[in-house]
Amino acid sequence: MRTGIAETPLHGGKAPPWLFSRMVALSREIVRAIVEEYGSVEVLRRLSNPYWFQALGCVIGFDWHSSGVTTTTLGALKEGLKSINRELDIYVAGGKGGVARNTPEQIKKYCEPVGIDASPFIYASKMSAKVDSTVLQDGYQIYAHSILFSGSGEWVVVQQGMNKSLRYARRYHWLGSAVKSFVVDPHAGIIADKTDGVLNLTAGDTESVRMHSVDIVKQPTTRVMSDLREVVRIARKLDKPAQIDLFDSAASTMSGAENRTFRMPSRHWVSYRDIHPNRLQSVLLSSYERQPESFEQLVGLEGVGTKTLRALALMSEVIYGASPSFEDPARFSYAVGGKDGTPYPVNTLVYDESIQILKEAIEKSKLGQSDKKDSIKRLSEYFTLS
Repeated sequence: MRTGIAETPLHGGKAPPWLFSRMVALSREIVRAIVEEYGSVEVLRRLSNPYWFQALGCVIGFDWHSSGVTTTTLGALKEGLKSINRELDIYVAGGKGGVARNTPEQIKKYCEPVGIDASPFIYASKMSAKVDSTVLQDGYQIYAHSILFSGSGEWVVVQQGMNKSLRYARRYHWLGSAVKSFVVDPHAGIIADKTDGVLNLTAGDTESVRMHSVDIVKQPTTRVMSDLREVVRIARKLDKPAQIDLFDSAASTMSGAENRTFRMPSRHWVSYRDIHPNRLQSVLLSSYERQPESFEQLVGLEGVGTKTLRALALMSEVIYGASPSFEDPARFSYAVGGKDGTPYPVNTLVYDESIQILKEAIEKSKLGQSDKKDSIKRLSEYFTLS
């Protein structure tokens, strides 16, 4: 399941070489110590916890509330573990931008020499990225994606999106052993401010939307296009602040819909102005030809993106009365709380646990005595300030 989301301000710049080299060394020794004490799977489990991840980023010396803590920490882990990944049984693939898009090839490069089946990790990488960018439409565009995995089959995905208008980044954590479905309620223990305009097709109470979306794309494309054009035409006509129950007293039959009727709800949920039926025709034709059996299969099809799923959700609502969810699953805007109690006070129980395991890891690592003292001091100062 999704174990948490963290939101941090967008900051420019990057870690200077003198600092990054030390972050690489420190993160490597912390991970080595945790593996020796708890095993490689525990490292992945800890990284799936946004609190612990944030603490790790601060321990190795990065800005405590900057968006860069995500990419820099992951970059340090990737660099630090690449020479000992077989020893620790932890492999790190992905990164920012073009590097993230090459994640499947990186996974294969790690797996093939040691006889690990790469396909489950490649699928997890692709689906988690697509879910957080298209199925959960929260206004954040994914720009950094990393997957860490072990030969035992465990994996964790940490990825980050940005909202340029809000000047904020949002980090998403996934833990493989807890995933029951990539498209149904992958969020848990998530607390945050709400974001306007969210369309959450992973919500458990939107199963009818997911089911009808699959039903729609399995129909002949000409029929779907006729329905879609009519739905969008009416929706755009009603796309205004006034909410009038034009269809609450009588149903209307759409062109090509046979005896199916639709009822436009009085609320105004989805903006329809960016849905252009003609641009979706080729995607719907391809989907029809491949006949997906489930919503997860539909999401996984090449070409099925944000606007396609948005249009299908719209059609499911007005044709079948299946209402999508517009509740942002993110429930905390900083993984670490705020020193002034905003957006919420420090969670001392979680922090104490994080502090203890990190202190133990640092004490058992192969760092020099001065580096250990500096790391523990940063850790203590970080939680005191937070």
